[in-house]
Amino acid sequence: QVQLVESGGGLVQPGGSLRLSCVASGFIFSSYAMSWYRQAPGKERELVGRITSGGGGFIINSADSVKGRFTISRDNAKNTVYLQGSKLKPEDTAVYFCCARRDWGPGCDYWGQGTQVTVSS
Repeated sequence: QVQLVESGGGLVQPGGSLRLSCVASGFIFSSYAMSWYRQAPGKERELVGRITSGGGGFIINSADSVKGRFTISRDNAKNTVYLQGSKLKPEDTAVYFCCARRDWGPGCDYWGQGTQVTVSS
């Protein structure tokens, strides 16, 4: 059974940072590209970042809402992908999802259930 379980969400003060984790099971993690998406209330889901199966390359959404403040990494020995964010703003408030895709590209084969991040004072 495939599972992607996100953790690390919660309340963050503006200007603060976060580190989200996503632990995978039920598939060969090291063979899948992993992505983080987020969805704010009333908005479409948007890509935050994607990392190759081996972890040697990644992209971060170049939109002004994301670029320069988030990084993605993975530890294949732990079946875990991470998202780190800094200088968080209230507009970063969203549900953050991790997902897995067998090849490099948009969309996902498997999705996690998401973790809520709220940026507020």
